[in-house]
Amino acid sequence: MAPSRRQISGRSPLVNQQRQITSFFGKSASSSSSPSPSPSPSLSNKKTPKSNNPNPKSPSPSPSPPKKTPKLNPNPSSNLPARSPSPATPSPVQSKFKKPLLVIGQTPSPPQSVVITYGDEVVGKQVRVYWPLDKKWYDGSVTFYDKGEGKHVVEYEDGEEESLDLGKEKIEWVVGEKSGDRFNRLKRGASALRKVVTDSDDDVEMGNVEEDKSDGDDSSDEDWGKNVGKEVCESEEDDVELVDENEMDEEELVEEKDEETSKVNRVSKTDSRKRKTSEVTKSGGEKKSKTDTGTNLKGFKASVVEPAKKIGEADRVVKGLEDNVLDGDALARFGARESEKFRFLGVDRRDAKRRRPTDENYDPRTLYLPPDFVKKLTGGQRQWWEFKSKHMDKVVFFKMGKFYELFEMDAHVGAKELDIQYMKGEQPHCGFPEKNFSVNIEKLVSKGYRVLVVEQTETPDQLEQRRKETGSKDKVVKREVCAVVTKGTLTDGEMLLTNPDASYLMALTEGGESLTDQTAEHNFGVCLVDVATKKIILGQFKDDQDCSALSCLLSEMRPVEIIKPAKVLSYATERTIVRQTRNPLVNNLVPLSEFWDSEKTIHEVGIFYKRISCQPSSAYSSEGKILGDGSSFLPKMLSELATEDKNGSLALSALGGAIYYLRQAFLDESLLRFAKFESLPYCDFSNVNEKQHMVLDAAALENLEIFENSRNGGYSGTLYAQLNQCITASGKRLLKTWLARPLYNTELIKERQDAVAILRGENLPYSLEFRKLLSRLPDMERLIARMFSSIEASGRNGDKVVLYEDTAKKQVQEFISTLRGCETMAEACSSLRAILKHDKSRRLLHLLTPGQSLPNISSSIKYFKDAFDWVEAHNSGRVIPHEGADEEYDCACKTVEEFESSLKKHLKEQRKLLGDASINYVTVGKDEYLLEVPESLSGSVPHDYELCSSKKGVSRYWTPTIKKLLKELSQAKSEKESALKSISQRLIGRFCEHQEKWRQLVSATAELDVLISLAFASDSYEGVRCRPVISGSTSDGVPHLSATGLGHPVLRGDSLGRGSFVPNNVKIGGAEKASFILLTGPNMGGKSTLLRQVCLAVILAQIGADVPAETFEISPVDRICVRMGAKDHIMAGQSTFLTELSETAVMLTSATRNSLVVLDELGRGTATSDGQAIAESVLEHFIEKVQCRGFFSTHYHRLSVDYQTNPKVSLCHMACQIGEGIGGVEEVTFLYRLTPGACPKSYGVNVARLAGLPDYVLQRAVIKSQEFEALYGKNHRKTDHKLSAMIKQIISSVASDSDYSASKDSLSELHSMANTFLQLTN
Repeated sequence: MAPSRRQISGRSPLVNQQRQITSFFGKSASSSSSPSPSPSPSLSNKKTPKSNNPNPKSPSPSPSPPKKTPKLNPNPSSNLPARSPSPATPSPVQSKFKKPLLVIGQTPSPPQSVVITYGDEVVGKQVRVYWPLDKKWYDGSVTFYDKGEGKHVVEYEDGEEESLDLGKEKIEWVVGEKSGDRFNRLKRGASALRKVVTDSDDDVEMGNVEEDKSDGDDSSDEDWGKNVGKEVCESEEDDVELVDENEMDEEELVEEKDEETSKVNRVSKTDSRKRKTSEVTKSGGEKKSKTDTGTNLKGFKASVVEPAKKIGEADRVVKGLEDNVLDGDALARFGARESEKFRFLGVDRRDAKRRRPTDENYDPRTLYLPPDFVKKLTGGQRQWWEFKSKHMDKVVFFKMGKFYELFEMDAHVGAKELDIQYMKGEQPHCGFPEKNFSVNIEKLVSKGYRVLVVEQTETPDQLEQRRKETGSKDKVVKREVCAVVTKGTLTDGEMLLTNPDASYLMALTEGGESLTDQTAEHNFGVCLVDVATKKIILGQFKDDQDCSALSCLLSEMRPVEIIKPAKVLSYATERTIVRQTRNPLVNNLVPLSEFWDSEKTIHEVGIFYKRISCQPSSAYSSEGKILGDGSSFLPKMLSELATEDKNGSLALSALGGAIYYLRQAFLDESLLRFAKFESLPYCDFSNVNEKQHMVLDAAALENLEIFENSRNGGYSGTLYAQLNQCITASGKRLLKTWLARPLYNTELIKERQDAVAILRGENLPYSLEFRKLLSRLPDMERLIARMFSSIEASGRNGDKVVLYEDTAKKQVQEFISTLRGCETMAEACSSLRAILKHDKSRRLLHLLTPGQSLPNISSSIKYFKDAFDWVEAHNSGRVIPHEGADEEYDCACKTVEEFESSLKKHLKEQRKLLGDASINYVTVGKDEYLLEVPESLSGSVPHDYELCSSKKGVSRYWTPTIKKLLKELSQAKSEKESALKSISQRLIGRFCEHQEKWRQLVSATAELDVLISLAFASDSYEGVRCRPVISGSTSDGVPHLSATGLGHPVLRGDSLGRGSFVPNNVKIGGAEKASFILLTGPNMGGKSTLLRQVCLAVILAQIGADVPAETFEISPVDRICVRMGAKDHIMAGQSTFLTELSETAVMLTSATRNSLVVLDELGRGTATSDGQAIAESVLEHFIEKVQCRGFFSTHYHRLSVDYQTNPKVSLCHMACQIGEGIGGVEEVTFLYRLTPGACPKSYGVNVARLAGLPDYVLQRAVIKSQEFEALYGKNHRKTDHKLSAMIKQIISSVASDSDYSASKDSLSELHSMANTFLQLTN
């Protein structure tokens, strides 16, 4: 077996010999049966200079290495670089290039012209060499002179060397400066055949000698020597050269041995390249290169073309074309070629149905390939373009041998995002080995790309066999699409196992009047799929005009990918998706045909479940069984949604869209077979009595920073980060669910509190031990789901897929890790149950009692431990079952033992027959069970014995019985080996039969982990903590909230300064208590912080955690409505003020008597009069109509005056001390203490001082402030009376005085006074 090869220059090594990809993906100099006297031209690593030989018909001298270098390898192809170059895909206007023919001997040389000769005297001098094809001068220096060959070695500035006859080259000697106006050569390599792109359709003939035909060589391309002018190549004539994989490995072993050998090879390469260009001269006319100095690449922008504007509007599906703009070396190297050859990707672009981007129903995911372009392609190129043209929105991982290759526009993505170097040649091409598949696909997917995985489903040997059996002339191995990987369909990889966050794929559809009437309520059907855990959440709900429930769902779940029917959703829905998501992939499916309706969904899903219902080892939905009397095979939840009384048509349609999409990714069957169906938590904004959870809408989650902070959207500083001390990935996900949906039921809250209380204190060491046991577990929920998927022979797990990585070993190791993880979880729960006195907690009792929430898996674990040796299997990657573990294997072993026993019995018979007990079986080479008989008994041996071998003193025979038994034994061993190979699959199948047990175990462990995390998190609070008292409403039914010494659960002394956070007492609601606090105070006085800490304390109380307070008592809150902060949603067309009022509108329509409403400075985004009017009206609504608990912070001090006598409102402010500063500017000391009474002013000038405004501006602001206060602050009652009198006088004057001229002066004066008073009062 070939040893592993080192990687070169950061590029993955190539399994196939260089000619494999060269001949596969382009017309190249393929290997021939006859030896070539010159090295392969494919070894060139820069553009070919056209020879200026004065006698073009003279042959180029054969390469000869300098004397100081080691002897040149007679087989230059053995020193191939690790990766091969890939020639360009032919242009539609470019004719097929002919295969260069082998030079047999030398052609006669015509008379030589007089040339200048140089010797040792130029060694060390600087020289400029002109390359006609590039039309550029390249600087270098002469480093060596070979007297025997008369050639000089020129080392260019990029480090490459070339052996040249300087007398035959166009050169300039550089004196003084090293170079003048010089060009830096690109590090580019010629492909196996250097193509010269011409302005016409004419070919450049690369050789002019007779073709060396190779009879019976299926690996060669079409007849290169004939039909020079022929433009169309038949598919069966130009394709990949096939080499047996073992042969490939052997050929790859030859590497460049050392630097000196590498130098010789480079000299050889360049000399060979020189010969090719001289033959171009010989064969007919110099063709000018497209990359000459006249080509202007500065304006070339896209990797292929500048796509039409309409393409960019269709979900940016062609990401590889639009986002990867070429620049620098890549632009200079590929720009002109791609601009010229792929016009059908630019202004002439059409989809597969030949629709233009401006046409209706244009599909940017597909591409129409012009026939003249397709005709020029080889079979390998055609195969790649067939896949790519149907998936233009995806990056194609194209499997070739042991490597995944990226070509054309996909190569730019690979170079940019995966940091893979381009291969040599003019065609964009890069790749990586199979072992790096998971890492690279994760990198692309995490950056938002879609990846199409095309796998080989046939080996070269299988192709050869197919050709012999069917007479096919196909020279390309079969390949099939085996996976489509996106953010929402990623199921494999280390990053997935280490990142606990769920990656939801969300299918959304809409129905009802909202599609035509913007004022109507919305009806949504939703399907959320977590492919990694095989969880499917279905729901259907009504929503308000602002899509508040949908916003809440999107904010909580944060789907990474959205599937929706094209042109179906309403404008408000589309706007909500943009506003409440974080750049998900969006997939528009064609309604009905792709995004199925409910009938189509039931039909398709029913067919699947009906088919698998007959399989004895099948596992179904989370309900554990399929319901049906022969007419229905659907899981229970789907059956209920399909009934008429439960109209779930939209939810089923959403499921259909998700299933269709996942079918394209080959994930639908494994998902449905092991799906864990869940109902979407009730999220409608009415019928609160039906809800079991508190509602935190999108605004609350964002403003309270539950999961994302306002700085960078990360976890730091959030409530989740504060509480998240979970040790398991499933526990972290469960904690997020608890925080998004706190409990509303009083009894359930108390059960959690009891459990949290028991897990700390004296039982803290046991909790720590439980966490220690689980600390090294992988993501068990996802790992178990991967085990479920592994028994499905689909996608990359398909039977026909050719993979060289030892996937069987990896699968066995993952299976053993899963078993060990399940055993560890069971042991951890068992030890915790034995130690804890959990009988005081109903929830812990339920979680730790086998047969309830905790499944009894001891028998299942024992079966697998007895079945095989886990350690040996993990190390070897091979399961050797113990006796009794597998019936099929046991039967095969028994058969083998029977035949071996028969052979032993036969040996005894032969000893008895020949009368010699020394006769025995021996093995010689591959021959087993040879009967070794002493030479003295050779005369007694029966005639039907077959003499196989002999040595001095003995002869070895096979008897007819031995031969028969050996044949049967061989077949039995083959069956045993076959049973052994499939044993792991059968064991995994046995594991999957108990899927519900494993899931219950993970669920119970996750809940225990979260409870312990809540117990630990309270220790990190600053100051005291307490267990909240959850009580019903007071005797008169008034909700209440009371807290003393309330701290902040997130802010701590290490961030604010030790002991700097000031706790506060808060009381609202209850008998004879105000239900609302109208909060005023100085800017930066801590008003917003107080509002947030109250809301966070309520959430903590209702998830069962302790609260940072001395005492905390509350009646359950059904929802928290929060309007806080200033922000806009420009992408959704909403200004700051509109955003503020939109959130307020949701609060007005959804808040109930049991809600907690928090409004922070409502109305500040408009004129003072309008803002104050809106604020007062909203406050009045909550106080008088809703009668809920709430906080209203404001700088409209007029409100404090208006509500100072209202018993339903408590006036409070954040205390401060005022000192006299420089120039009359007040200096405010914040006390952060909630104090009864209203604050007289906001002290905004103090904040201006802190912000660093100039003193003269501050002093002027103080004067203006005093003027306003003199007219408004203290004298507001007087001014109100004056204003009223003035307005009455104006009205009276206007009504009674008909003589306009007489009242003109009076009215003008009154109008001026009225305006003054209006401004002051506002």
